[in-house]
Amino acid sequence: MSEVQVKEQGGNKKARQKKQTLRVDFTPMVDMNMLLITFFMFATTLLKPQVMNIAMPSTEKPPPGKKQIEVRESAALTIIMGQNDNLYYYEGMPTEELYKDTAFLKKGEYGQDGIRQILLRKNRGTFDKIQELKLKRERGEIDIVLYDSIAKMIQNEANEKANEFGLFAPNIFIKPTDKSSYKNMVDILDEMLICNIGFYQIVELSDGDRYLYYMRTGDPDILSPAQKAQIDKIGKK
Repeated sequence: MSEVQVKEQGGNKKARQKKQTLRVDFTPMVDMNMLLITFFMFATTLLKPQVMNIAMPSTEKPPPGKKQIEVRESAALTIIMGQNDNLYYYEGMPTEELYKDTAFLKKGEYGQDGIRQILLRKNRGTFDKIQELKLKRERGEIDIVLYDSIAKMIQNEANEKANEFGLFAPNIFIKPTDKSSYKNMVDILDEMLICNIGFYQIVELSDGDRYLYYMRTGDPDILSPAQKAQIDKIGKK
């Protein structure tokens, strides 16, 4: 609302002057702003947090009669996160001979041109199907509940059928070292999400992994006390 106030000056009528003062009342705008804020609060869909299912290391033994989940050697990929943003990986399950091969543990890097290309190659077929599913969700053809259900079914089929129909489902083992950073963990989990990896878990370094890392980098701090003592014993001979 606006209001014009007119003031007249007394005295000589011939020299009468009028002053106009314009005043704008913003009180109704406050009410309008509150109504708009209330409307958008109730009408807008808030961003739902995405929960990532991560299998953490467990020291519990399986109950009697229940076997541990077996992993296909062709689908296994182990990622070792070192210091200074260094990343190493190997495919399959190492044998005693491979533990002595320094070329078995390959050096990679984070990002689009690094470990992501390895993950996409291991997850080909499955990645394309889930990407199509994501487009349907973005177009509103399916909701988030149906998307999660179908995506999980695709990943389970790819894992069970073992490369049938051109589907692949890798099993990723993420193994951080004591010198890797929290940023490295966030980066590698982002890669799991980007590449639609359905089966991955964070596990502790085995003695074989420590020895591989030592042979590849020459860092003795990665070794366990027993391994250090054994290497020192061999060096003294």
